[in-house]
Amino acid sequence: APWCPSNLEFIRRINGLESIDEVKKTVFDASYLVMGLGDVYLGAPVATPLDPRHRLVTTKYNPARTWTAENSVGIGGAYLCIYGMEGPGGYQFVGRTLQMWNRYRTTEYFQPGQPWLLRFFDQIRFYEVSAEELQQIRRDFPNGDYPIQVEETRFNLKNYEQFLADNQDEIQSFTDHRKQAFDEELQRWIESGQINFSAESPIEDTGEDDIMDLPAGQHAIESHVAGNVWECLVKPGDTIEAQRPVAVVESMKMEIELLSPVAGKVIEVRREAGQAVAPGAPVVIVEELAS
Repeated sequence: APWCPSNLEFIRRINGLESIDEVKKTVFDASYLVMGLGDVYLGAPVATPLDPRHRLVTTKYNPARTWTAENSVGIGGAYLCIYGMEGPGGYQFVGRTLQMWNRYRTTEYFQPGQPWLLRFFDQIRFYEVSAEELQQIRRDFPNGDYPIQVEETRFNLKNYEQFLADNQDEIQSFTDHRKQAFDEELQRWIESGQINFSAESPIEDTGEDDIMDLPAGQHAIESHVAGNVWECLVKPGDTIEAQRPVAVVESMKMEIELLSPVAGKVIEVRREAGQAVAPGAPVVIVEELAS
């Protein structure tokens, strides 16, 4: 994928910035205005920089990640989000921060009946810490043992509109440069064949998956949905119990286990990890053990 192995390098490139340090500086200089809460789970803020010159843009993952660490900070489109809990996701990572949700304790920042940290129209500022410092902060903050800096401010729409007018030329120059870099990135995808996602091992419809031809006593364990085989958990010759997972299919940001309906012996694995599957496609063939 174009954003692998580094989300920061991808963000740098698609926004036309000179270095990853410039990506970091833009994120740390920005004041992010919270426009919504709960976009991706518990109290997760969706925010955008007040200064248009700080508005980095990205595409989202395709396919999406099936796992994202709690309180990861990412950019998708023109918006920044902080994931309230671990789960799937597609925003491009810029870092990780402290907790957005605390249902178990009441602290100065998490009041009874309000287990979320932020409110509409709050402004968020980030600063850099080491991995070790972040681990300690994440241990202390839910217990009320880490203070965060909170300042009361008033947003004045008239003053903000004047700010935009005063900086119109710089804002337009930044926007034009960003659009040019974005268009150039998309053109590279087109030229390299990455503009459309396809499975690494596409499946041809050869007719060999017709499960009606299976001998008596053999069972095809099928995918319930369209997706990709995330992991195959068995190999031919394995003896398995009924209801044991034999494979995991990734689809729509979910990992779906495929279970054997019977105890038996694995005869064939028809889909390997990384291959696409259609609804009803056999993934594993199991021969039922004689009772």
